[in-house]
Amino acid sequence: MSAVFTRNLTFKTNNLGADATLMLTFDKNITGLYHDKFPVCWKVSSFGAVGPYTLRATFQSQLAFVKPQVDGSDTIVDASTYKLINVGDKTSLTKDAKGVYHFSDVVDGEEGYLQAVNRCPLVEDMSIGFTKPNSGQEPTSVLYFKSIGNGAFIKAQFTPVLRAYITEQYQETQIIRAEVDTSSIWEKDLAGLDTNTTWVLTRDVASGTYKIKQG
Repeated sequence: MSAVFTRNLTFKTNNLGADATLMLTFDKNITGLYHDKFPVCWKVSSFGAVGPYTLRATFQSQLAFVKPQVDGSDTIVDASTYKLINVGDKTSLTKDAKGVYHFSDVVDGEEGYLQAVNRCPLVEDMSIGFTKPNSGQEPTSVLYFKSIGNGAFIKAQFTPVLRAYITEQYQETQIIRAEVDTSSIWEKDLAGLDTNTTWVLTRDVASGTYKIKQG
């Protein structure tokens, strides 16, 4: 089991020159993306054209399988239940006679993967999220899996490569059903960063393009 790490990221602007909305999500190099698995919007923040603005985001590398509750706007609003999991672990999702979901205790699974089996009688959805260890906080979902049949399983790898986009199309915890229609302006593997980093968003006046550089 790898050591759990924390990454505190601060994104700043000052007199950006135009209103802009920054969106953060984990959507890098995931096999089957937008087919049976979908990234989830993690953070959204609007920055004004004039003056200073700041977005703070904290990632914890403790992962979990989640039985999410999704509302009519495709937004994950809550977790019915969840199970903390490490790479190489496997768990099973069940549903009892009262309609309550449960994840089993973890057992050894395939090395290098996170695995969850749907032992419920019907098709279910699940997600992978992250949380602060031993905090009791519900995980923040970052990758959503749809239509998992009875007896079928998720076999996933998750690398915390975070991307930033300038877009107003999403809200936090919304499932991103199709590729974002603008190119990312920044990406980093959070495992390779220091615990605390600051990033400055700027806009080129001539081209109208945005960049993020470490501050």
